[in-house]
Amino acid sequence: MTKPVQILAIDDEQIILDSIVKLCSSEGWTVDTAENAETGLEKIRKHSYALIISDIMMPGMDGFELLDTLRDMEVVTPVIITTGYSTVENAVRSLYNGAIDFLPKPFTVDELISSVSRGIRYHEIQQTLHHEDHDEVLFVPCPAKYNRLGYNSWALVTEDGSVRVGVVDLFLRTVQTVESIELLQPEDELIQGNSCAEIHTDDGKVHPFLAPLSGRIVETNADIGQTPTLLEKDPYFKGWVYTIIPADLNYEFKMLIPCTAEI
Repeated sequence: MTKPVQILAIDDEQIILDSIVKLCSSEGWTVDTAENAETGLEKIRKHSYALIISDIMMPGMDGFELLDTLRDMEVVTPVIITTGYSTVENAVRSLYNGAIDFLPKPFTVDELISSVSRGIRYHEIQQTLHHEDHDEVLFVPCPAKYNRLGYNSWALVTEDGSVRVGVVDLFLRTVQTVESIELLQPEDELIQGNSCAEIHTDDGKVHPFLAPLSGRIVETNADIGQTPTLLEKDPYFKGWVYTIIPADLNYEFKMLIPCTAEI
């Protein structure tokens, strides 16, 4: 029996498509390809995919327009955005517009495999959620008054104007058991959309924790450094990661999604 196609890769550079096919195939994933967004949309209309990997800068329709079109079509397939024009603005905008991850080019083998594995698991979780007879709690949504960057990280503005940040539970459910986390230190600076910690899991993968806001770290949660599983047990309270003084809260907050919005 032919193995079903799981991934659609859309990019105007054949060398990138060939790389994605080769690397994903080595992990047992099958990949279909398209050299532009228009062709990709034709394939999406005809086939069901578990994951879409799309470039931003392409002739004709770009990656942002693709995200908008998929939303209008009510396509719920998760999308990973890639681009050689890797700016923070691109990363944050793609996450705000519905992408589940952002990969700057050139990405490494480990970065691609880590991102795709999370994307496939995200799809599996969403499929289970939409199954009529599911009765298990697959993840805990972040509480009201919290705001999130994509499905990766959350931010909570406190009464004194500082911001506490942490990892969204759904993101943690797309990775294996957390073994360790590499943290920054007080006085280090966060940049919105950039990795500010690395989560190491028991399958040998490394997963980036993306800063939901820019700012200066005033406190690091030493407890999760000593007991990394606290991230999974209590991600919104005792499992917080940093407290920061935000650099430009009013501007950057506009790119966060209220946690009352469904993931």
